[in-house]
Amino acid sequence: MAQPSGEFRQEAVRTRGGELVSGGLLVGVGAPDGSEARTCPEEWRPRPRRIERSEPARGPVGGVGRAVGPLALGAGPADLPMLDREADIAELLGLLAEGRSIRLVGQAGSGRSTLLSAVAAAAADLAPGGVVQLCGHRRTVPDLLQDLFAATHHAPGYRPDPGQLAAHLADVGAIVVIDAAEPSGAELEQLLAAAPGCAFLVSVAPGSPPLPAGSRLQDHLVAGLSRSACLALTARLAGRPLDVDEKAWAVDLWFESEGLPLRFVQAAALLRQRDVSVDALVAAEDDRLDVFGAVAEPRHDPDPAIRENALRGTVPLPSVAETASPAVRLAEGLSEPAQAVLRLAVALGGECPTAPHLPALIDVGQGEAALAELADAGLAVSIGGHHRLTAGALELLIPHWPARGCVDGAAQHFAWWVGHSSVTLDQIAAEAEVMIGVLLADRTAGRHDAVVRLARAAAPALALSLRWGAWERVLQLGLEAARRTGSAVDQAWFHHEAGVHAICVQQPSRAIAELETALTLRSTAGEQRGVAAARRMLDLLRAEGRQLSAAAPAAAAPGRAPVIRKIAARVPARLKSSRRRRAAVVSTAVLTLGVLGTAVAMSFSGPEEVKGRDPHSGRLDGGGTQDPPFPQSSGSAGPGTAGAGPASPAAGQGSSPEPSASGSASHSPSASPTRKPSSSPGAGGSTAPQQPQPPAPGQPQPPVQPPGQPQQPQPTGQQPQPPQPSHSPTSTATTPTSPTTSGSPTTPSGTGSPTTPGPS
Repeated sequence: MAQPSGEFRQEAVRTRGGELVSGGLLVGVGAPDGSEARTCPEEWRPRPRRIERSEPARGPVGGVGRAVGPLALGAGPADLPMLDREADIAELLGLLAEGRSIRLVGQAGSGRSTLLSAVAAAAADLAPGGVVQLCGHRRTVPDLLQDLFAATHHAPGYRPDPGQLAAHLADVGAIVVIDAAEPSGAELEQLLAAAPGCAFLVSVAPGSPPLPAGSRLQDHLVAGLSRSACLALTARLAGRPLDVDEKAWAVDLWFESEGLPLRFVQAAALLRQRDVSVDALVAAEDDRLDVFGAVAEPRHDPDPAIRENALRGTVPLPSVAETASPAVRLAEGLSEPAQAVLRLAVALGGECPTAPHLPALIDVGQGEAALAELADAGLAVSIGGHHRLTAGALELLIPHWPARGCVDGAAQHFAWWVGHSSVTLDQIAAEAEVMIGVLLADRTAGRHDAVVRLARAAAPALALSLRWGAWERVLQLGLEAARRTGSAVDQAWFHHEAGVHAICVQQPSRAIAELETALTLRSTAGEQRGVAAARRMLDLLRAEGRQLSAAAPAAAAPGRAPVIRKIAARVPARLKSSRRRRAAVVSTAVLTLGVLGTAVAMSFSGPEEVKGRDPHSGRLDGGGTQDPPFPQSSGSAGPGTAGAGPASPAAGQGSSPEPSASGSASHSPSASPTRKPSSSPGAGGSTAPQQPQPPAPGQPQPPVQPPGQPQQPQPTGQQPQPPQPSHSPTSTATTPTSPTTSGSPTTPSGTGSPTTPGPS
């Protein structure tokens, strides 16, 4: 990765712009008035293509991809053979071959990342999709899923929504290796559930919560090395065999550290610093004997190693306390460029920028050598495209290595860098944690204007690089700094961008709140174009139906009506003709009619009134065509059918399909429109799924049931037949006249035989 060329001036800073596809949205990033999203045309939507196993996949665990540049020197003693880990590798390979998912747990510095690299190199032939190696440092679950999708599919500039992502990852069968994963608990289970065909090997931080019951993962403890392996590792890294005193010192360290490999990497660095002191003593003695001639006849030992060992005995070994916390002593023995890089990393919260940025930030020309020195000393490790300090080093170094202004100007540098045309999106993604460290350092120092400038420049670049976890974090820091400065324009911009981010991650409630706040601020500031942009985003939310309050009922509506119809169909068969059960029938009918949008009062309106105002189709399933009109019998002019003309489909919902048991054609007094709803034939609406359907024109009429016989039960799944009048079948309509009171008793509604009044 080469440093961008060009004059470093503030006016040269530009905002990176572009487009990406998020689910079904086309998002334009970097517009002057803020990012905007709109529905992506079908022909513009990406068609992801699966990456075959023969194609190159991700780089090594903790490393950096080819697009970012060459892997920085000093990634650690990677050329060392695996010591005392053969049993662990064999066990992990066996579990992965069975499709198991493993979580590596252990103390900080136990060598989990090194073990991951060894297993990933040996597991290439275990799965049809090969091995996918990801970095979990500062990544959220959506970021890790996006990285897994990008590693297995070719679709640049495309971030699927959760549904699309699940569909694309459903057929992936690979070994997924994630180093330094930060999600835990339910989030980690969500990650595994999104790719059910993959076996995961994940290393987590010490102190992670235990696995929940029924988890797909199983823990594998990465313990310390044996005593012989620790002694061999120390001698290999020290570059020479250990003497008796050093072996005893290393054994004491092994008991104290429980064999953690990182402690012996740092112990070897302490021994190398001690050798430097011994070499200085040897050189001083040679100068004193040869150059200055202090001795008339200098005596030289026949074997220089004997004299060197004698001088080494005069330099004491580090104490137990120094070997337990060696970061400060190791930092004091570094070269001046390495110390400058270390001071910068401490100021950035433990994140080290890549080597091309070091000349502009701290005037270190040989950045690769300085980073290599930090890694060899066990103070830094390469992960995610850049270096970071090892576990525990930051806490030990903060009191002894203050910033001293090494972060001054870093925000201006990165604001210019992310907008340069020669910088790729992969390079920006690799420096995401470093830029967040710069924002945090400037916030602590009170440089809020610098935070706003860098956040406004970095947010669009991180959005285009699909590092949306870092994008959201940068927007939060920028908004906080804008509030400190009191700039309403900057606050409105960050609120607008946060609203677009919420739209992309399908959080419509938060999106509406952010966009309405941006709209208010921009209206107050008089930004007419910004007001129009915010309104377009709010219109998109309403047009697409992305509000949570509206989306949930819309999804549940198709399945709700059949359930209510089934409940309503079962109620009359179970209930008897007691007053309490009749009330339950009426309540069920009212609930059913209320859900379906039918008014109960429609049963009492006249046929002419219904014809002019009924907008419903008469179908419960929302069909587009109307049911044919029900035939009107000559003896059905009572309240159960008085409000339904030939074109009123609502009448069939409120009328009973059974004739009167008494066969009387007279009007019952209980059928008056002023009676209580509990006795209305509208309670028969609870049998809406079994309502009779009229015969089509030209088909024979169903047989007429004698009026004195009970209604025959209908077979399951067969529609009931419409009732037939007990008198002349030639009468097809009833002229509304004054009803006459009959002496026949009134049959209560809900017993299966309501009274049907006839014409006068």
